[in-house]
Amino acid sequence: MSESQPDSTLTQSRLRRRGIYLLPNLFTTAALFAGFYAIIQAMNGNFEHAAIAIFIAIILDGLDGRVARMTHTQSEFGAEYDSMSDMVSFGVAPALIMYEWALKETGQLGWIAAFIYCACAALRLARFNANIHVIDKRFFQGLPSPAAAALIAGLVWVMLDFQLSGTDHKWLVLIVTLFAGLTMVSNIPFHSGKDINLKKRVPFVTILLLMLFFFVLIPSHPPVVLFCLFAGYALSGYLIKVWRFSKNRKKHESTHTSS
Repeated sequence: MSESQPDSTLTQSRLRRRGIYLLPNLFTTAALFAGFYAIIQAMNGNFEHAAIAIFIAIILDGLDGRVARMTHTQSEFGAEYDSMSDMVSFGVAPALIMYEWALKETGQLGWIAAFIYCACAALRLARFNANIHVIDKRFFQGLPSPAAAALIAGLVWVMLDFQLSGTDHKWLVLIVTLFAGLTMVSNIPFHSGKDINLKKRVPFVTILLLMLFFFVLIPSHPPVVLFCLFAGYALSGYLIKVWRFSKNRKKHESTHTSS
């Protein structure tokens, strides 16, 4: 009897360990399902539901990595699975939504723009995986695919909220689609937020502003707030690029003058 108890304890420990490894992958699977659901809804013409599903996928995608780090269950399989899920949710799904919603009315240009976005998302994910150990953790190289998908979904949601037809604004939609796609594969720096220390003390005003944003502004009008948030983020990289260029130019001129 005493010999069987250690075996039973070991078996239970292994089952718990498997369950912990399963937990982050469940979040990844849920994000994948949200992306798949967005595709189905776009094919059925329910574009608002499709846009909301993209945002749900973004939330779930952010949770799986944090759950893995909290439970110390990071794995190479989880990283690869997460990339596959991201390709569906933030690459294929947004491209199909934009095509079904507005771009099909532009003919050949429409599916080309949708494919460019999809291909750029794949290239962005592949580059991120290849450079994950060499890039500056403080900045992303190019617009992250979840942010690009949020920009696309936000545009759809906010225009539907104001009862604007995608086909009536198909050229604007085409420009935004190309902008989001090409910015993903650019060298534009985007702040990652990974250098923010959540354990560090912050002023009470900061907490108050965050609570105001998450519990008052976003619930008050989600389409407008979320679109403005991610549009601002998509433009922030270009502002950082211009600021760096201006700073380096002044530094170069100063060095040239002193020499």
